[in-house]
Amino acid sequence: MAPSPQPVAQRWVAVDWQDLPGWGSDELLAAWPALLGNCQRPAAGWAEFCARAALQTPADATEATLFLMKHLRPWRVASGSGDTGLLTGYFEPQLPASRTRQGAFQWPLHALPSDPALRRLPRRDIDSHPRFAALELAYLDDPFALLQLQIQGSGRLVMRDATGAERISRVAFAGHNDQPFESVARTLLARGELRDASWKGLSDWARNNPAKVRDALAVNPRIVYFREEPLTDAGQGPRGAQGVALMPGRSVAIDRSFIALGTPLWLDSTEPLSTTPLRRLVLAQDTGAAIQGAVRADLFWGWGDEAALQAGRTKQPLRLWALLPQGVTP
Repeated sequence: MAPSPQPVAQRWVAVDWQDLPGWGSDELLAAWPALLGNCQRPAAGWAEFCARAALQTPADATEATLFLMKHLRPWRVASGSGDTGLLTGYFEPQLPASRTRQGAFQWPLHALPSDPALRRLPRRDIDSHPRFAALELAYLDDPFALLQLQIQGSGRLVMRDATGAERISRVAFAGHNDQPFESVARTLLARGELRDASWKGLSDWARNNPAKVRDALAVNPRIVYFREEPLTDAGQGPRGAQGVALMPGRSVAIDRSFIALGTPLWLDSTEPLSTTPLRRLVLAQDTGAAIQGAVRADLFWGWGDEAALQAGRTKQPLRLWALLPQGVTP
């Protein structure tokens, strides 16, 4: 892993453990698997800590807390505009799909084209291009579920095999067409065609306006391409930018211009739609085009309907502290 970029040193301030709001109250045993997973691909300067952590089996949260305090040091993350930023959320959609185009399943997701010129075509041209037929991995029954899948970057497809048995596979981010992202919902709101910009509201609009759907989607020229992966463990999240499986409630996407992948972070925010404190250890294991700035994190909530609700509700103030090995500076 590359070390943290130089500008970070101007924005991080060494602090004491007592400066971290709620430190000692987190159930760190729940985060321990994610911490060890982080060590599968340790960043520069983390080898000794990871070797020590691999030998530990903390009996309780207190023992885990004391271990981290002994071997790590907290640094407050700040930007030029202060130390308060934004926390948002994301999730892994779980969607009904079909291996073949049939009935309502008319909306294809595509594999990455090998031809660079083909890969860069905007959404409107892809829909009618004959060479994309061979790249169709599966079909969804909702055009805005497809858009949701492309925005989240990965998802689970629920399909039935020839025997009628339910099979779940994962589609992971394989690339995009280098076109700019434009919000379909914002455009429909501006036109007065939409009042509810939630995913349900968009899906309802599509069902009521089938003739307008393709033109509406074409507002966003960006296409995300996928690769299909076996889902060997339904309890594991998708692999993030760090290359390790994301853990619900413990993995975050960050701006790697400011924070290196693999960095443990202490998060201070609130629960979605609440004033209840949300203070916990999380791991910087992913990135995202919309995640920009030093004090900025996107919390991975997991998969399914409840995770989707939590992710959609998450948009609140955030403070961050990075935990680095003793002797390592940003």
